[in-house]
Amino acid sequence: MTQTRSITNPYLYETLNMMIGQAVVVQTEKNIQQGILLSILPDHMVLEINRTPFFIRMEEIVWVTLETTKK
Repeated sequence: MTQTRSITNPYLYETLNMMIGQAVVVQTEKNIQQGILLSILPDHMVLEINRTPFFIRMEEIVWVTLETTKK
């Protein structure tokens, strides 16, 4: 029997969906991560850091922004 999960934060989900493929900075409850957003699902996101996928639970995200480089 499969269970369907509802999206706990639909606004965050939709915003992250528009950022797929871009470099982002994500603050979780424990640290800050920078990488390429590969995928977004209702309960987690996949962030690629140094060619390694990291799975970050949506519940742990404090904020997300696009990565900017200083000129």
